[in-house]
Amino acid sequence: MLTPYKRQPMQASQLALTAVMGSDGAQRWHHRRDTFVPPSNRFDPGRCEVVALPEAEAKQFVIQHHYSGSYPAARFRVGLVAKPRDGIAFLGGVAVFSVPMQAAAISKYLGGSLLEGVELGRLVLLDHPLLGYNAESWFVARAFRLLKAALPDVKGVVSYSDPVTRYNADGEVVKPGHAGIVYRALNGLYHGRSSARTHIIARDGRVVSERSLSKIRLGESGVDYSIRQLIALGAPARLPHEDGRAYVERALAEGGFRKSRHPGNHVFSWRVA
Repeated sequence: MLTPYKRQPMQASQLALTAVMGSDGAQRWHHRRDTFVPPSNRFDPGRCEVVALPEAEAKQFVIQHHYSGSYPAARFRVGLVAKPRDGIAFLGGVAVFSVPMQAAAISKYLGGSLLEGVELGRLVLLDHPLLGYNAESWFVARAFRLLKAALPDVKGVVSYSDPVTRYNADGEVVKPGHAGIVYRALNGLYHGRSSARTHIIARDGRVVSERSLSKIRLGESGVDYSIRQLIALGAPARLPHEDGRAYVERALAEGGFRKSRHPGNHVFSWRVA
């Protein structure tokens, strides 16, 4: 287990940059709060290494730092290890290649079977001085190589960037929108937007998984875990003998959830060889 990085408090200039940087900066995260790194802060690859990660370490990092607080069904995990001059290395970033949320995405965007493609389901880098502006593209390019070595049957990767800023019930920004700058820097093939849809948003700004709601309604495998997730987002507990469909309807009505129309995410893909 690598030593955790403890971020220093942001200076006023950093806070101002985060507020105005928008799509010109490289996004960084720490305990689910984002900042932006300007292009002038260059990255030194000589002080970093890219390695395969065990499931537990990757999951802990992603849940702690990614705005969603959730972890996808991973097929392969890669870490960006930063090595400060004091010699104490720490995990500075994680890329998770996962089973796609939409199974049809692989055939649609890559033209292969489900096992021949993965989704870049999580990409999280900390806001440490060693991880400058172009750290993401350097990291992901090397993560692709490790992915191909570990899963030789995988022929491509698909990923999404969400352009919509998301707010919690108090009006605070929990996730700024982004247009996929790092994916463009990696020469990802742009496919336009995914289908527009209506999201169900919890009070803390997180999106409720439609797949989880479907499992509860239909009583499918994983229903107990899905209910625990929904309760963690503010839903009431399920009543004894309560029908799944009735519970979902009541939970969404009583748990402070709201609906929000989404125009669709930007979609990118890559071939890995």
